[in-house]
Amino acid sequence: MSKSSEQPKAVRLDKWLWAARFYKTRAIAKEMINGGKVHYNGQRTKSSKIAELDAVIKLRQGYDEKEVVIKKLSDQRQKATFAQTLYQETPESIAKRETYAEARRLNVLNNPAPDHKPDKKQRRQLIRFKGS
Repeated sequence: MSKSSEQPKAVRLDKWLWAARFYKTRAIAKEMINGGKVHYNGQRTKSSKIAELDAVIKLRQGYDEKEVVIKKLSDQRQKATFAQTLYQETPESIAKRETYAEARRLNVLNNPAPDHKPDKKQRRQLIRFKGS
């Protein structure tokens, strides 16, 4: 298939996720689908599922959980600007991700790492305190 504007009629879900640049390889996309990290219209699915227009996909990437709607089909990985036209993230998903990101940022600021490692005496006290 050439890089023209025509859309393929049927695209596997793992191939679409790869083309939309959610995952770096199709193998990783397949692994995430089989691992239950990707839900298609609210249900777990298989990587061979045929992606359809206006389907809702919920996927996890690290700490982020995204909910996107398929707007276009593609079976080829192209530029990132083109890949962003294949889907649209729901407003609820964007708000939820921003809320979680802010919570993670505040948690890091409120619980900073100690300035130094404990010395030998402090390590012994920690071991005694923990009861090991």
